[in-house]
Amino acid sequence: MNIYNHNKINQISRLLQSRKQTIAIAESCTSGLIQNALSQATEATSFFQGGMTLYNLGQKAKHLQVNPVLAEACNSVSKEISDKMAVEVALAFNAEVGVAITGYAQPVSPLSIKDCYAYIAIAECSGVILSKRIKGDPLKSLFENQSIFMEKTVDELLKILKKK
Repeated sequence: MNIYNHNKINQISRLLQSRKQTIAIAESCTSGLIQNALSQATEATSFFQGGMTLYNLGQKAKHLQVNPVLAEACNSVSKEISDKMAVEVALAFNAEVGVAITGYAQPVSPLSIKDCYAYIAIAECSGVILSKRIKGDPLKSLFENQSIFMEKTVDELLKILKKK
């Protein structure tokens, strides 16, 4: 199953290379799909530094300096958490651009989470340039929502890179 739009991924590659910038990714709810998509680009090693998949508060606090008190209050799912993740992953990988996502790709009954949503953030040169909430579909599977979130994140990244 091919879930990637290779045209978009290669556009991101070309734009980052022309700007002489690199990128790093921090993911939670997409579980590495964004990293995998970028690795499929032509000349991925010329712009893609790598990334982290961090599924819980402890790892987000340890590797990306997310404040554990704030993260615990929102189960690590908020605009502020994704913003921090984007800035810190760029710093951790010496990249000019950082992208982060955290959210729920399926309903979580014990937490009374009925909707599927995520917060994405894009940081450039240690400043957040995009921060927004995206939606999934609670009737779709976990993988389908992860794929939707990955596509929406790639689309937002491409829009930003085309503007500059």
